[in-house]
Formats: sequence, C-alpha cells, structure tokens
Amino acid sequence: MRMRAAPGAAQGGRMRRLLLLTPVLLALTACGLIESGDEKAAGVARAEATDVGKRLDSQRPRTADEVGYAASAMDGVEVLRVTGAETHEGEGVELIVRTTGSALESGLDPQTITVRRCFSLRVSPSVEWGEEAREADCPDGPPLRFAPPPEPPQVPFDAVGSHLPRVPEGGRVDEAEVRRVLASLDMDPAITTEVRTEDGRVGILLSPPSDGYSPTDCVLAVVGPGETDVWMPPRVQRLPGEGGCSAGNALHPLPPPH
Repeated sequence: MRMRAAPGAAQGGRMRRLLLLTPVLLALTACGLIESGDEKAAGVARAEATDVGKRLDSQRPRTADEVGYAASAMDGVEVLRVTGAETHEGEGVELIVRTTGSALESGLDPQTITVRRCFSLRVSPSVEWGEEAREADCPDGPPLRFAPPPEPPQVPFDAVGSHLPRVPEGGRVDEAEVRRVLASLDMDPAITTEVRTEDGRVGILLSPPSDGYSPTDCVLAVVGPGETDVWMPPRVQRLPGEGGCSAGNALHPLPPPH
C-alpha cells in the first residue's frame, strides 16, 4: 500500500527546497551570472533609446530643432538636451534623451522593476545605423519643448487649373497671358515658376522648395490649342535627378513608371 504524505509535510518540503535554493540564487546574482531586475530594466531602456536613434536616422539634412521635435514626439521619450546646429554639419546633432524600461527582478518572488535612464544619441550621416545608445547623466530641468517645423508652401493646384486660359483648336497660345495668370495667383515666393514655349504650346513647372533628398511636390501644366492640363507627376519621377519636375516634362511627359 502506497502511503500519502500529509499536506503539512509536503508544504514543509517545498519550503525547505526554496530555502536551500535562496543562497544559490543570491550567489549567482552577486557573481553577475544572473542579471538583477535593475540591470534588465536598464537594458530595456537602452534598447528603447537605441530605437530612437534608428528612427531619427535620415539622409535628409535637418536642424537641431527639427531633430529635437521628431524625438520628443515619440512615445515615452523625453528630450533633455540638444547640441549642434544641423545633422550634416560637423559632428551633427547630439541629443540626451530619457527613456523608461521595465523587467522582472530575479529571485523567488519576482517583482516588476521600472527604471528611467538617460542616453546620448548622435544624429549624423556618419553614424552607423543601429549604433547602441550611450548611457549619460540626466541634465537638470524639465524636458525640452519644440515648435513643429513650418509647413512647406503648397502649390494652389485647383486655382491653377481653373485660371489657366483655354485656347480653342487652331488658336494661338499667348505665353505672356499665361505668365500674367500665374502671377495673379499670388503664390508663395519660395515656389519656383518655370514657363517654356515650344511648337505653339506652353509648358509650366510650379515647384516648392526641395531638400534634395525627398520627392518634390511639384505641379506641371500645359496650355495648347485645344488642351489645358494640370497634374502632379508620379512620386518616382519627383525624386531628385529623375527629371519629372521640369517644364520639359510638362511639354513631353515621361512614360508612366512600371
């Protein structure tokens, strides 16, 4: 006949095993073989800061304020210091950000440990993508606040289409009239206007400022006998060097991308 241990005896046995394991776990933690809850939480915070650096990486030049604004808009990120003027000048822009990490502490009765740590990030084309954030001292004072960057000027697409002259078949296009119409739209002076006449047709380019890296939101138009058209080229044609943002493309449109 199999004898069953009394409940109290079984519980006592488990307690003795746990008491025997406790010094072993403490010794492993002291030797660095088991990470403490603080260390694990700090590692999570560092990984969060490293991810911020990845998300800030860009070949487009940006000012320190633009970088600070982008970082401060990320969930769980506080920007405490910004140094440098522009990402593509000198050493670039350096940020000190504060992030939060949580982890379970090691032990027999684990509790969740949450820490806040500060890290230094450098934003520059010379920085290797995914470079690990470096731990830094937290500066005194509240997190910095940044104004959003100004919106780039927009081409008044609908107004261009409704105001350009309509020339009947067999008629003659007057370039001077086209220029007068464009001038009357009172567009932002930062918008480049290019007008070209060829074989009785007028091609028009209206192009907002470009950073030289991103697609330009340019608008093309053509006015000819029996045709007045306004459109925005496909995105791939608006990339720098692709030739889509030109009066020539208005007169002789590139074939659509595949």
